Amino acid sequence: MGGEQKPGTVVEVAYALAWDLEARAPWRPLTAEEARERDAVGLPYVVVYQIPGRKIPLEVRLVSWQDHYVGLWLYDDQGRRTDELDLRLLDDQSRLLSRRTRKWQYTSPEMAEFDDECPHSAMELFPDGKGSITQEPQGARGRKLVTVPAAGTRRWQARPGFEDWPVVSALWLRVPEPVGLQAAALASDAGTSDASEFPATCWRPPRPAQPGPLDALFRPGTRMAASYYSEMTVVEPRRIGTLRVPSGLLAVSGPDNLSDDGPAIMIPVPPGEHVLEEALVRVGYDCEWSQGWVTRTDPTAVRLRISETPATSWEMALGPDDDPRLLGEKEIFGFSTDGATGCFADAGAWGSLHQLFERHLFRGEPGVGENIPDSMYLLRTQDKASGGELVAFATTGDGTYPVWVGRSADGDVVEVVVLVERMPTVLQDGSTGGVETEPEPEPA
Repeated sequence: MGGEQKPGTVVEVAYALAWDLEARAPWRPLTAEEARERDAVGLPYVVVYQIPGRKIPLEVRLVSWQDHYVGLWLYDDQGRRTDELDLRLLDDQSRLLSRRTRKWQYTSPEMAEFDDECPHSAMELFPDGKGSITQEPQGARGRKLVTVPAAGTRRWQARPGFEDWPVVSALWLRVPEPVGLQAAALASDAGTSDASEFPATCWRPPRPAQPGPLDALFRPGTRMAASYYSEMTVVEPRRIGTLRVPSGLLAVSGPDNLSDDGPAIMIPVPPGEHVLEEALVRVGYDCEWSQGWVTRTDPTAVRLRISETPATSWEMALGPDDDPRLLGEKEIFGFSTDGATGCFADAGAWGSLHQLFERHLFRGEPGVGENIPDSMYLLRTQDKASGGELVAFATTGDGTYPVWVGRSADGDVVEVVVLVERMPTVLQDGSTGGVETEPEPEPA
């Protein structure tokens, strides 16, 4: 049937080095050719889609191939972000994984962006077929429903060329089709390409959780603070003993997870005995029960010290299936526990050590393990054939805990640390001059 085509939408396209989320404005505009050059070499840039005369954008896309990331935000007429799309470029350079999709459905024009009472939904997908759908119909303070995606859920999409990206607002029926694109007028500072000083409010690719100044936890005299205590002072670390790792492969895992058929993380270390330590802080507080000021010592981390050489860099240890390109902002990989327990162990004797752990802790069999009193370290088991050992430690709860590997200036592993509490903020430390740490991490 013939007929007149419905009126479409004219959309202006502009490019910039970054997008200021607070100001809802591009930062340091670029010409299309400059953006194309950055796209070709993998450097980040943003694309802004806007209806002429409308101050609020329809959508903004951040492309950063060097970070394996493409992000998209959609905006409503009130300037609130309503939809997020997180795409990841993995091994196949021709396609993108739809890693995360999130949606906020504001119930009134006055509701603030990301209000706790705003209905919210999210879908997370992984390349191995796993994923989850989370729905919060009454917002973050209401009930939460978590399900798995349908078997036919589309996980991948073809990687578009520089000028081939669709206008998602049109695909999702936010604006009438067809859409006609035209170049937006450049701002006066167009052509400036120094990205060294991004404002703190600019949108950046997601960064996984960072370790913070872990060495400060083991340096006596360091003053710290956390949400649970306003001030803490690091005291001398407590040496618990040693761990024998004759195979040269250290396992760090949650031994209480009986469905696990192997250690979560394995790290090559020099074969031999290595020192086990517990980081401690002294805290003081006004106790209502004792009607006075109370001082006590609390643990903050456990460490396997491989060498006396100090660590000059830290990295998150990864399991065999962990891909850091999938991590979101402040997210982590690590070992999981549903019994508030982790362990250091010789991976070469993992099967035997794990069985001994179960027999000692869960069945109470005599002679298969040794309890460790007065410490976050709980017990030790030993494989008689190899001499390899497992030492379990308590965490402060269930969940996923990152494992941080400290390396010397030569790249050698010199220590392995697990935080049993969130990383505090350093208030005063002669070696670091006061360090602000990363916010609490989230599991992937």
